Amino acid sequence: MVDAPWVEVRDYKCPAGWVNPREAAARARSYCRQLESGQIIFFGQLPFELPDADREFLISQQWSELRLHKNVSYRPGDDTLRGVAGESAAVERVHSILRHYSANVLRFVASFLAPYAGNWIVDFASFRPLEEQGRDLPLHKRNDLLHVDAFPSRPTRGGRILRIFTNLNPTTPRVWNTTGAFDALARQYAQGAGLKKFASESAFSRAVRGLAGKLGVRGADRTPYDAFMLHFHDYLKENADFQRNFPKDRLEFPPLATWLVFTDGVAHAAMSGQYALEQTLLIPPHALVAPEQAPYRILEMIAGHALVS
Repeated sequence: MVDAPWVEVRDYKCPAGWVNPREAAARARSYCRQLESGQIIFFGQLPFELPDADREFLISQQWSELRLHKNVSYRPGDDTLRGVAGESAAVERVHSILRHYSANVLRFVASFLAPYAGNWIVDFASFRPLEEQGRDLPLHKRNDLLHVDAFPSRPTRGGRILRIFTNLNPTTPRVWNTTGAFDALARQYAQGAGLKKFASESAFSRAVRGLAGKLGVRGADRTPYDAFMLHFHDYLKENADFQRNFPKDRLEFPPLATWLVFTDGVAHAAMSGQYALEQTLLIPPHALVAPEQAPYRILEMIAGHALVS
């Protein structure tokens, strides 16, 4: 494994365990800044509660018998589980595990990244039981191609996509490729991906879209930034030159490792690995510690136009 672009946290304890409150606040802001700058924060051991019995249950199931879809997803906002069909004791147990997992991760992040607490939007949690290597997926859905994240149904309007991953596999690492900070990637590929076209959307078009959003039309409140990032996600996966030649690092996350990353700013690809848990949070622009590092700000500088109204 090459030198990894991550920051390993070896001495973590919640801020309540720190004697000096100023030290707690300074550490939290420092971790936020590192994440926003394109670093991955890595824990070799679980930084939140995840009972062994829950982990063992998740990896012991015959997921084909539970009629698994792509992933199992949990939506904390309405306490719903998706991705498995039918009603059974096993499905109810999975629902309970993901509910408690999500709550425990939120408690951890609220202390570890305190500047974000109370400002974020809680997005989905997921369990990924399938082996990533060799999955037969359409090109735009492939996880093994480098990409930045954007959600078709959940525009961020300049907010950032923070994801917390844990490798549940007891013996095998989860392997990623990553490309580091967003700035170099955007400066090389954003114009070729048509950034100027998205940035030049007329004021009238924005007004029409804003009105449609207020009327509840799905996705209508998408800003030019959101529209470009959705396109950029596909463009990068389609771009053979980028996939082959752009500098990348291979990262191996060992069993029970947890890592945090802004996946809208760090291009990444899951090359192999089975059994991972993940929680997504959306961090709005006003809560960022280093807003100048946000992808929308970098793209606005390149385009010379506002992308988020």
